[in-house]
Amino acid sequence: MGQAARAGRKRPGILLLTLPAALVLSACVATPQNGITNSSSPSQLVTGPASPGAPTTSAPLETTQASNKAPVYWMGRSNERVFLYREFRDVPEQDNPVTRALRVMMSQKPLDPDFFTPWQNPKKLETSISGKNVITVDVSADAFNSNVDAAMAERAIQQLVYTATAAGASAGLIDSGQQIQVVVLVDGHTDYVAFNRVRLGTPTSRSSGMVAPVWIIDPQEGTSVPEGTIKVTGRSTVPGGNLRWEILRVAGSNAKTPYLNGNVTASTDAAESGVFNVAVSLAPGDYEVRVSQVVAGNEAQDVFVDTRGFTVK
Repeated sequence: MGQAARAGRKRPGILLLTLPAALVLSACVATPQNGITNSSSPSQLVTGPASPGAPTTSAPLETTQASNKAPVYWMGRSNERVFLYREFRDVPEQDNPVTRALRVMMSQKPLDPDFFTPWQNPKKLETSISGKNVITVDVSADAFNSNVDAAMAERAIQQLVYTATAAGASAGLIDSGQQIQVVVLVDGHTDYVAFNRVRLGTPTSRSSGMVAPVWIIDPQEGTSVPEGTIKVTGRSTVPGGNLRWEILRVAGSNAKTPYLNGNVTASTDAAESGVFNVAVSLAPGDYEVRVSQVVAGNEAQDVFVDTRGFTVK
């Protein structure tokens, strides 16, 4: 899958130390309480009649890359629902890859103004990886200082799980051939109820139905690309699905004028399931690319629109 710029760098030889096994495994089985769910079994998944093209699986685990950019997941609304979207972000070198990605997720804003996050900048954030592909995140309680409903709280925990597993996989620190799980400790303890909604402490995997049905990967929001042939890459949750794309020119007053458009089919190849690519030739200027799913039997209807603004120089 096309990723953000892959400027080569020497990946630091990082060995993440494992927290004491007794600490990681000390989660007790708590008596369920009204309105509180467990992180390992979120209830807010795709329910009822699924919207056309709604995701029913988790995003494929990221592949190892030689880059100083960290994969970070954010929330975004599409068709009156909230999904997870990914950006690649520049990160400092002082922390390990998983900690760096989570620190961006908890302390910075998304590049795309359509995305958001309920996380707050924590005083403490540490991560480790065990030999059994379990990522342990130990964060201070101030990270949860947001008032969100149950659905948003469960998505926030999945946002953390997706980001932690993506960072570990892209840095080559975990075995992508195995199931990856995340244990979240709060100030060193299990059984904390995050956002007063979700009980933490049990190993948690990526949940289905969380990722965006249509997802532009490149170009990223606000990036500049050289004049000439521009490659738009992305992913759909419907392999072989029909997608509509459109390029709009953006004037100084933010007025948007249709410029180019067409259709593309998402890949059915097992190695690139759902991936789509569009190549267009663009002169210097500001642009917005829009990609959406086309509803079978109703070619005029677009759903799950994703957009990115970028500049050609």
